[in-house]
Amino acid sequence: MREKTMTGVSILLVDDEKDYIETLGVRLHQRGIVTDCAFSGPDALLYLSKEKSIDVVLLDIAMPGQNGLTTLQQIKSQHPLVEVIMLTGQATVHSAVEAIKHGATDFLTKPCDFETLIATVEKAAARRHERQMKILDIRMQPYLTDIERKEQIRQVLEK
Repeated sequence: MREKTMTGVSILLVDDEKDYIETLGVRLHQRGIVTDCAFSGPDALLYLSKEKSIDVVLLDIAMPGQNGLTTLQQIKSQHPLVEVIMLTGQATVHSAVEAIKHGATDFLTKPCDFETLIATVEKAAARRHERQMKILDIRMQPYLTDIERKEQIRQVLEK
């Protein structure tokens, strides 16, 4: 497991524009945020299957091959606690609605104000932490049946 920095936030940047996310990764790292990059949806899913400390995924919608919406659905299915922020230069109302419907925490357009991006990442990381704590509390309740426990955890994950 990688060591997190003082902010405690670790994000995975996913975009086929290599120069863009490498530059963004450097800027985020300067703010104390651990960043890693993936250049396609399948690469991101593989990375997430190996690295369990990722709090937030910053995910582009328009990528060749597997697009961001398909990747989003797979991330939320396989890693439901990971928060996903969609970031795209080709925003439409339809794509924003679809992203939120499939579990994206937020939707930002490129170019995005860096301070807005930082605030959005911090909000998403706080949401993940809050959900983790709720699930821990549910797991610690000795009087719940397994069915009740699973149902309460499902409700936390769906919010």
